[in-house]
Amino acid sequence: MTRVPILMYHSVTDRPTPGTRPHAVRPAGFAEQMAYLRDHGFTALAFGELTAALDAGAELPERPVVITFDDGYADFHEIALPVLDRLGLRCTLFVTSGWVRDAGPQAAGRPLDRTLSWSQIREAAGHGVEIAGHSHSHPQLDQIPDRELREELLRNKALLEERIDRPVRTMAYPYGYSSARVRRAVRETGYQAACAVNNAVAAGRHDRLAVPRLTVGRDITLARFRRAVEDRGMPLIYLKYRAFTGGYAVVRRTRSALRGVATRQ
Repeated sequence: MTRVPILMYHSVTDRPTPGTRPHAVRPAGFAEQMAYLRDHGFTALAFGELTAALDAGAELPERPVVITFDDGYADFHEIALPVLDRLGLRCTLFVTSGWVRDAGPQAAGRPLDRTLSWSQIREAAGHGVEIAGHSHSHPQLDQIPDRELREELLRNKALLEERIDRPVRTMAYPYGYSSARVRRAVRETGYQAACAVNNAVAAGRHDRLAVPRLTVGRDITLARFRRAVEDRGMPLIYLKYRAFTGGYAVVRRTRSALRGVATRQ
């Protein structure tokens, strides 16, 4: 069975904001992690490349890995992209279109730190980075009404395709949350694959619209990173993340049920 670690990064900086701190990786640590991948024979694929190969039954490299970045923070262009370029590693950048620095009248939501400009996003695409969707204003998609959900997805995809002048076929759920309703809307919008979180290694059997990723945050040491990408001791590495996610899922289901009751009354 094909198993591929899909790594989820957010910010790469020594000076995170309070909002980005839990998932911010230090530049030195990021460079060390990427060097480990290069030096140990991993081949970095874009997320869309991986899912297309799996769907086609194509042979994958011996040690595939997918490197992803959420939200579109400015330090991707300043710090992460030069490291990836130098080491010859591909990646996928999930962009929240309403958070783009020069979004102008299209601005929406509240970015947690400085974000990329459209010119930097186009430049990244020119470097071989897969530009992918991440909603327009970064809401919890499974907690918003159908009409708003469709608008978030359609607006994000249309803006990205207009700005980079190429199709956008993959996306990631803000906060990692989805539902059958959200996944149906994602499929209807024209996306072929989507990333969740779940902190598990992706396998060929996974739903293409709920592919799991591994969180890489400040507390992931190089030793833990090595065990994660080598698929060793995964439950222990992500025990804290899974406990939090499981507990919060119960809270979210309760909120959603109460909202449904209120709507019917």
